[in-house]
Amino acid sequence: MLSYYFQGLALGAAMILPLGPQNAFVLNQGIRRQYHLMIASLCALSDIVLICAGVFGGSAILMQSPWLLALVTWGGVAFLLWYGFGALKTAFSRHVALANAQAMNQGRLRIIATMLAVTWLNPHVYLDTFVVLGSLGGQLAETPKRAFALGTISASILWFFGLALLAAWLAPRLRTEKAQRVINGIVGLVMWFIAFQLGREGVAHINALL
Repeated sequence: MLSYYFQGLALGAAMILPLGPQNAFVLNQGIRRQYHLMIASLCALSDIVLICAGVFGGSAILMQSPWLLALVTWGGVAFLLWYGFGALKTAFSRHVALANAQAMNQGRLRIIATMLAVTWLNPHVYLDTFVVLGSLGGQLAETPKRAFALGTISASILWFFGLALLAAWLAPRLRTEKAQRVINGIVGLVMWFIAFQLGREGVAHINALL
């Protein structure tokens, strides 16, 4: 069973490593040292739910409902554009320190709501967990399937807590005005790039439905 566990671990790591909305948010919270371990826990918990749903049969729901997939896609596009705009606005602000201070004054509930949005409104999350993991892990027998899912879950837990703790450790160096401009600029551009890709996919889905 170890072979299936390490297959899930490797595949989970490959899918979670690229910078996306979820990783960017965890990184920023780690740099601010603001509820970063709570955010890492909630991200990992969300991934556990999505991974289990995908591997153990939930992928059929999304794939059989193109309108639901389109709704999730365009909701994700809108959110990513908004989130990217906020990051770029901070990057080009005259007073980056003031903008960061305002961001750090956000309440716990607002931070949790943003985390849920960057996780559950990102269509790539469903494609990764439901389509990729669902197609690979779903065809395994029951015992190998559990080992595969556990490996993928392990990758998610290790990554989110590692990213949050590393960002908090490097916070003194990453809180400088120059570093904050660079980080927010990269995050904003990545969010808009992902939104553009999702928009193209959304148009393709609409054309296919029509």
